[in-house]
Amino acid sequence: MRIKAIIAYDGSAFEGFQRQTRTPHTVQGELERALYSLGIESPVIGSGRTDAGVHATGQVVHFDLPEHWAKQPLHKLQTHLNNRFDAIRIKHLTPVRNDFHARYDAKERIYRYIFRPEPSIFERRYVARLAIADMTLLTRALELFVGRHDFSYFLKTGSQTTHNVRTITRAYTLQRGPYGYIYFHADGFLRAQVRMMVHTAAAVANAELSLEQLKEQLELQTRHTTRLAPPEGLYLARVIYDDRLCEAGQHSLRGQRSQSG
Repeated sequence: MRIKAIIAYDGSAFEGFQRQTRTPHTVQGELERALYSLGIESPVIGSGRTDAGVHATGQVVHFDLPEHWAKQPLHKLQTHLNNRFDAIRIKHLTPVRNDFHARYDAKERIYRYIFRPEPSIFERRYVARLAIADMTLLTRALELFVGRHDFSYFLKTGSQTTHNVRTITRAYTLQRGPYGYIYFHADGFLRAQVRMMVHTAAAVANAELSLEQLKEQLELQTRHTTRLAPPEGLYLARVIYDDRLCEAGQHSLRGQRSQSG
């Protein structure tokens, strides 16, 4: 039985989401080790990768349960898993169709970036240090990213992708007291794309780059900057799917329970 899990994690505890040979400190690796300790020998597939230091409040992963766990209540599995973690929290477990894929079935991904000019010492792992001189310019810079673009000049070097075209449906900023928030909604993101877009938009707002220079980089004319905003303020906030993918799994689970009862 395939399971969709919504998870949150403190990215400061990990060297990124993706499993790596050089370090055990990855979200994927820790999830797989916890599942293995419960007799679940399934790979964990995520909706996307996050870099070292980047957090998540709504990352989605999927994995497969063996028969003996498929007959157990999912809240029992959730409790067992959460008891094994310090920096990961399983928020929801849902049965889905066996062909559900956390990455390929995602319709939209939402990232949130939180910043303030001087985070307190208690916030420094979770709020980026970033001052914005002109919020109106920041808004105008973010609006330029909306649409379907080739983001080849907004990704970390060394990235391997089949193509770099992505569609951003919304990009905007909010202010709540001393905290600023930047949101990006898109069908997908390239490696470090969000952090590079945040830095570039902030550079425009702080008169370090012009709107015209941002346009030139977006149109692949000139690469004016490759700098990244600090990872501490970035969160994978939500991944959106067609609800029918979950409903099919829930119906099949109810059928299994009625047959077994």
